[in-house]
Amino acid sequence: MPDIVISEFMDEKIALDVLNGFNVQYEPALVDDRPALLASLADARAIIVRNRTQVDGELLDSAPNLKVVGRLGVGLDNIDLEACKSRNVAVCPATGANDVAVAEYAITAALVLLRGVWSATDRMTAGEWPRTDLMGREISGKRLGLIGFGSIAWQVATRARALGMEVAAFDPYLASDSPTWSGTTPVSIDELAATCDVISLHVPLTDETRNIVNADFIRRMPAGAILINAARGGVVDEGAVVEALRDGRLGGAALDVFESEPLDTDGGAVFADVPNLLLTPHIAGITQEANQRVSLVTAQNVLEYLR
Repeated sequence: MPDIVISEFMDEKIALDVLNGFNVQYEPALVDDRPALLASLADARAIIVRNRTQVDGELLDSAPNLKVVGRLGVGLDNIDLEACKSRNVAVCPATGANDVAVAEYAITAALVLLRGVWSATDRMTAGEWPRTDLMGREISGKRLGLIGFGSIAWQVATRARALGMEVAAFDPYLASDSPTWSGTTPVSIDELAATCDVISLHVPLTDETRNIVNADFIRRMPAGAILINAARGGVVDEGAVVEALRDGRLGGAALDVFESEPLDTDGGAVFADVPNLLLTPHIAGITQEANQRVSLVTAQNVLEYLR
C-alpha cells in the first residue's frame, strides 16, 4: 500500500523525483472514484489533492496513519480543517506558487472583454469586415476594483497600474496602515461596486463571502462594467451574472470557477448563448510554470512533514 496518494494531477516528474524514497501512488483519476480513493488510503501517511478531492471525516477515517494533506493550490474549502486538526493532520497549501498565473489571467480577461475583438475570426473568414462593430474600450484610465487584497490581488494591482489603471480594493482584514495598500485605494464594498469599471474577486469561499457578488451588487455596478471571478464559484451568484449579461447591464464577465465543478451538461446549459461571457475550466492558476512551482512546493511541504 502507498505511503503517499496523489489523487489529482500535478507535475508527475516532480512528484516522483522529490518524493523518491516513499511508495507513491500517482493516480489523478482517483478524484472521480471515491471507493478506490478511500481503499488506497489504508496505510497512507500523506495525500496530495487539488480542489476536487473532498478531504472530510469519511476520508480521514479511511486513513488512520495520515499525517499531512498537501494542497496543490491555496483554496481550502474542500478540506475539513477542523476534522484534520482533531486528528493532528497537517494541511499545507502551496501559498504563493500560482499568484502570477492567476494575476495574468485576471488582466488578460479584462483586456479581452474590454476590447471585444477576439471573436471576429469566423466573421472574417466568412467574408465580413466588421470594423464598426468591434470598436472596444481601452483598459488605460479604467478603475479596477479588487474584492480581497491578498497576495494574488496585489499581483493583479501591480500589473493593472502598469497598464494605466486606477486601483481600489475592499479588504476588511487588511490593516489600514499596511504597506500593501501603497498605490491602491481602500474602499467599502458599496463604493467598490458603484465606482469600478472592472471588478475581480480574490477571496476564499466562507459563509461571509458566499454570493458577495449578487443581483443587488451587480445592479449597483456602472453600466458596461466587467466582472472577473477566478476565486471560488460560490462567491458569485451565477444566475444574477447570466441575467445581467443577457439584459446588457454587465459589459462582460469571465468565470473560471463555478458553484458545482466540473460543469455537467445541465450546469453548462445555464451559460449557453450568453453574450460577452468567457468560461474557463478552473485554469486561472494553472500554467506550465505555475504547475511546476505548485507541484514542487507541495511535494517539499509533504516531504518535510514525513521526515
